[in-house]
Amino acid sequence: MSNVTRRIVAALGLVTVLVLSACAGGGGGDGGAQRITVWTADTLPDRVAATQAIIARFTQQTGVQVKLVGVDEDQFNQLLTSSAAAGELPDVIGSIPLSAVRTLATNKLVNTDATAAVVNGLGAGTFDQRALELTRDGDRQLAVPSEAWSQLLYYRRDLFNAAGLPAPTTYADILNAARTLHRDGRAGFVGATAPGDAFTQQTFEHIALANGCELVNNTGEITIASPQCVAAFAFYRDLITHYSVPGTQDVDTVRAAYFAGQAAMAVWSTFLLDELAGLRNDAKPSCPECIADPTFLARNTGVVTALRGPDGTAPAQFGEVVSWAITSEASADPAQQFVRFMMSDGYVDWLAFAPEGKFPARQGSTPGGTQFVDTWKTLPVGVDTKGALAQFYPPEVLNVLSTGPEAFTRWGITQGQGDLIGASLGELPVPAAVAAVTSGGVDPQGAADQAATALRSIQNSLR
Repeated sequence: MSNVTRRIVAALGLVTVLVLSACAGGGGGDGGAQRITVWTADTLPDRVAATQAIIARFTQQTGVQVKLVGVDEDQFNQLLTSSAAAGELPDVIGSIPLSAVRTLATNKLVNTDATAAVVNGLGAGTFDQRALELTRDGDRQLAVPSEAWSQLLYYRRDLFNAAGLPAPTTYADILNAARTLHRDGRAGFVGATAPGDAFTQQTFEHIALANGCELVNNTGEITIASPQCVAAFAFYRDLITHYSVPGTQDVDTVRAAYFAGQAAMAVWSTFLLDELAGLRNDAKPSCPECIADPTFLARNTGVVTALRGPDGTAPAQFGEVVSWAITSEASADPAQQFVRFMMSDGYVDWLAFAPEGKFPARQGSTPGGTQFVDTWKTLPVGVDTKGALAQFYPPEVLNVLSTGPEAFTRWGITQGQGDLIGASLGELPVPAAVAAVTSGGVDPQGAADQAATALRSIQNSLR
């Protein structure tokens, strides 16, 4: 991968997506002030339909035509790089994670004045302040934060109760539970190990943050070979090699193992909750008990948000803030109109197509208000079947959904090193190290050193 490519690309979030179009071309490129192009990673078929319905309302209200382009995660890097080089960026990019926001900003591909105008027009006091902080660089507003989702540790509460085990909130409790429950054809734990997979990065970062492991410090020094990180690699290796299922694990196999009742614990995001409740036909629980009772797993699943390792000073949790960015080549006025609409008149509908993974970053329509949060709590979840999560989960599970960005810790972003994080997600050296250590190719120190060497190379290319 070239240095230029490294500086531009960034991995998007975890979704299986549909490419609606392979062409770019923002409003600035075609000169049409009332026609804009919008890229989105929220492109599962049902989400595409929901987004198109919102866009239709926007066009009817404003007259601005919108071409929606769903970009497959595997094609985003190439499409972004080629579009930037050709001067044909879209006007707006939506559903992008913090790393992508920072990468776009580092390469001067965002219009921060237009973004700030949207935030100020809506009222900065109406947003979650941590979400604004994470999407700022000094006094520059890099993106408009839209929603947030959390990474969780899911566990079989029925099995834990039967074995007299506490909720798995610490390294020691997780390891002991995995050891105790790894029997009778059931794995104690299942988590991502696939190299080249953003899901592996997200899973391991969640685990590593708990032990005080940081990828980089405030001065830009790569710190993933620290004792805290080596211990995190060792902990994850032990879980995977001794108490998990065989073979490389990715987003689909981790979910499948837990849904089949073949794992006592799994790491996944809040997006799992509607599927776990049996509300999506293409991803339903298949455990033996689920045949007679499709809600069995949902009723017997507990969740843990923040985890803590022996070297951690406090519990920590990975979470993502998802944003809208207005690009440097945008037709600024219609692009701003579009983002304002998506964060106001279209906001509830935007949250509604996946509320289990879209906690509102804009809390209300007035400073201090909670209109959007209050409405979000009432939104039904599911795709093929709709229902309130309260039908399937107890209050202690539902409460975790309202964990906002103030609880999140993130590698690099909070240290002001977001450009490195964005660039590293183009090559994913950390998932490569995770794959190496969990397959027995290297020891924990070797995995940490491997990741550190690759990250320093990426960092040098950014200078």
